[in-house]
Amino acid sequence: MNLSGAPLQSPFRMALVHDWLNQMGGAEKVLEVLVGLFPGAPVYTSMYDRQALPSAYEQWEIHTTFMQRLPGVLHHHQRYLPLYPVAFSRTDLSEYDLVLSNKSGFCHGVQTARAQRRALHVCYCLTPTRFLWLFDHYRLREQIHPLLAAGLQPLLAGLRRWDYAAAQRVDHFIAISSEIQRRIRTVYGRESVVIHPPVDTDYFQPVQRLVAGDYYLIVSRLIPYKRIDLAVRAFAGLPGEKLVVVGDGRDRAELAARATPNVTFLGWQPRERVRDLLQRCRGFLFPGLEDFGIAPVEALSAGRPVIAFAGGGALDTILPGQTGELFPEQSAESLQEALRRFDWQAYTPEACRAQAERFSTATFRHKLLAYLDALLARSDV
Repeated sequence: MNLSGAPLQSPFRMALVHDWLNQMGGAEKVLEVLVGLFPGAPVYTSMYDRQALPSAYEQWEIHTTFMQRLPGVLHHHQRYLPLYPVAFSRTDLSEYDLVLSNKSGFCHGVQTARAQRRALHVCYCLTPTRFLWLFDHYRLREQIHPLLAAGLQPLLAGLRRWDYAAAQRVDHFIAISSEIQRRIRTVYGRESVVIHPPVDTDYFQPVQRLVAGDYYLIVSRLIPYKRIDLAVRAFAGLPGEKLVVVGDGRDRAELAARATPNVTFLGWQPRERVRDLLQRCRGFLFPGLEDFGIAPVEALSAGRPVIAFAGGGALDTILPGQTGELFPEQSAESLQEALRRFDWQAYTPEACRAQAERFSTATFRHKLLAYLDALLARSDV
């Protein structure tokens, strides 16, 4: 079976699975590419808030679970944590030939084997469920009170057992980065291949004649684990440099209150404005620890170098000395030292762009189709 001729043709049947559809983020960007690649495939998810997502989603064939009817679930889906395993365990996709789950939560727990029917289940793993396996990090990120965190431990222990068992039923794992490949091996005891997420390098391109601005740039949600506070503190000791921060979130007021006059918060900006700011910044800053990190690759695609914390997906995407630099400790002092040494003129737009093209949507499509074709050729589908 060759998938290169998508859309899929009968009698071959394929389904896509996604954790929840009530907010836009990196997972949803991946899902959009998957739907474009397999337009005949329905999407199964726990619940769907059409008001919170692009109108184009209304053209998709979306199937939800009983969770769709739960009060307040569209806006407070975390409160229903224990029900996701139940919802996905009841989702029987064994009548399909291929199931591709786009997972950061529990959606890899769908049923793909019943009686004499069995679907080939491939999991595109954004991360092993973070709030189960990296709970201390997640607790700090979401500012969960220590007493509540302690009370959650018995529930989390049960969910970890279910999550591990569900992972053993997956036929093949794809990891989004080397860090996630390592985590899949450590948490689930499973091997995986790495296929990096798609980045829209067609949209983010360098300007023909670069006239760089006098600022460094961050584009991010302003929430704790993004560690924008490190940049704010670093620039407090660099009065001769400027930082522009694009994005919004619950930390914005606190970050702005701490910031010195050389740090400007622009809030949310249209995509066209973000592209313009990327194309003309001296460098893009990425102080958080991310599983992959699409924003720094968008900066590379626009021809600009990146200064990132040396961890997570940045280890796959940034080439020190060629497309940016990595700072070794997640501290304001380490970032500040990297900025002091940074010569933005030493990195060419051509080198940055060439590195970004390794993570283009076209590259993702080609690698994913080739991998799935190879699996199907070895299966009985």
